[in-house]
Amino acid sequence: MSLTDIFIGRRLATSESEGERISALAGLPILGLDGLSSAAYGPEAAMAILLPLGVLGLNYIAPIMFIIIGVLIMLYFSYRQTIAAYPNGGGSYTVAKENIGAHAGLLAAAALMIDYILNVAVGISAGVGALVSAVPSLHSYTLVICLATLAVLTVVNLRGVRDTGIAFAAPTYLFILSLLITIIIGLFQIITSGGHPQPVITPPALPASAMQTAGLWLLLRTFASGCTAMTGVEAVSNATGVFIEPKIDNARRSLTYIVATLAVLLAGIAYLAQIYHIGAMDETKSNYETVLSQLIEAITGRGIFYYVSLTSIIIVLALSANTSFAGFPRVTRLLALDGYLPHSFYLRGQRLVYSIGILFLSGFTAFLLIIFDGITDALIPLFAVGAFLAFTLSQAGMVMHWRKNKKEKHALAAGVVNGIGALATGVALAIILIAKFMEGAWITVLLIPALLLLFRSIKSHYNFVAKATACPTAVDLYDNKLPITVVPVDGWNILAERALHFAMLISSNVTAVHVQVDEARLGNLKKSWQKYVVEPTNKSGIAAPKLVILPSPYRLFRQPFLDYVLKLEKENPGHMVAVVVPELVQSSWYQYILLPPCRL
Repeated sequence: MSLTDIFIGRRLATSESEGERISALAGLPILGLDGLSSAAYGPEAAMAILLPLGVLGLNYIAPIMFIIIGVLIMLYFSYRQTIAAYPNGGGSYTVAKENIGAHAGLLAAAALMIDYILNVAVGISAGVGALVSAVPSLHSYTLVICLATLAVLTVVNLRGVRDTGIAFAAPTYLFILSLLITIIIGLFQIITSGGHPQPVITPPALPASAMQTAGLWLLLRTFASGCTAMTGVEAVSNATGVFIEPKIDNARRSLTYIVATLAVLLAGIAYLAQIYHIGAMDETKSNYETVLSQLIEAITGRGIFYYVSLTSIIIVLALSANTSFAGFPRVTRLLALDGYLPHSFYLRGQRLVYSIGILFLSGFTAFLLIIFDGITDALIPLFAVGAFLAFTLSQAGMVMHWRKNKKEKHALAAGVVNGIGALATGVALAIILIAKFMEGAWITVLLIPALLLLFRSIKSHYNFVAKATACPTAVDLYDNKLPITVVPVDGWNILAERALHFAMLISSNVTAVHVQVDEARLGNLKKSWQKYVVEPTNKSGIAAPKLVILPSPYRLFRQPFLDYVLKLEKENPGHMVAVVVPELVQSSWYQYILLPPCRL
């Protein structure tokens, strides 16, 4: 058994793909973690903007979160329409491309890819931030823990969709249950105390504010940061094809579970934070404590429930990146199928997942975590721009879809729902761009055109290759000239003998080429060539293959050899030049390390 089999599992046959499909309930840990976990950092991101207001800021957090929940509900009804219209996966790229045009589709894909990458970085950093708030001594190891978590997530997702769901189910349901119990206990305490509950552990006091009211700009920034709670809603529509039959019903049911649970958590956390006077803290300080940590200890104290709840929050925040691991490879697969990314992105790996997409996502996320030192607050400003741009394009695409399919049942009503969704997310996108631009969103705005340029460049390359290799004529059965055969040789051995033998079978015009990088090896080759090649062939009446020595002043092999082959092709128009390359096949992978580079 290889190391790959140990870590990732045995290779699955294509026929086993049906066994990798999931139920509606299994969609929560696989596709819903991004949305659900945002209950932990969405409200806190909004509260962090209200820090300058101190106690006054608590008056605004609940109303703002309820507006965000309203937008979330609009998105829910919109994506129910998308799931039905595109049962094989109606992500923003597919919907925008088919209904608005290729340019809109690529824009949506670029936005979605950036959002997925940032989701992994933010989810992991938020999870580690929660861990550090519970164990302050780990503060200096924040980045190391982030990268280790990313490595674990990568390996788990390479094992396949089914294994991922099994691995993440328990912490997901524990997270939901813990927060629901916290909200229920908190509401009970509020009711029984007449609206003035006494916290078990008093949260850090919020400073007083000299301001009487919050300005519009501050409220818009707060809304923009809180909108991070809606990222990940599209994941189910992207991956409708992974559900068991009837997949439309199961996908819709899974989306309902995710959105309903998230709405309850967001509303409960925002309301309780306001009643218990809990605000955000500076994450860079050693005494940092998350909003949820403060809330749970204020309601239940620091007992077993606190530590169980916080453990589930930490795990789920870190695992929330899994939504991106499920969605990102599917987006890159579609782009690769259309020629906008390397074709390797649409190939399934050992466990029937798109491994190249997973590895690319992991590598780019590691880069982001290192650049931003694993701090959530530094990553949040970049977040949500891509998600809401993808939301808007997807909903606008669905409006066009229903216009083109007017005769379908409920087409008008469905178009209105998607139109309202497009308007809501478009307004939210404008607010996010304005509010977050100078805080770091400009980086995302620059990255999207860079990705579009990359897509176009790759597409141009594939178009060029297709044009250059196109052959609209039948095979030539009459001009069967024997090829000029070239065999690279390093010295006289069994590799050279086998390659030369094969070359002489297919052509009488054979040339052996030795690139000179060592004088001693050249001398031995000349002696062996005369003894083992020239003399035997002359005795048999066969023309001896030529031996060409190519000087290489800089000890390079590839370039001198390629130059010679191209020169040969130019000097012999109408003749095919065939290169027979001898290769030593090792019995174990590690033995290839012992082979000298660029030597044949």
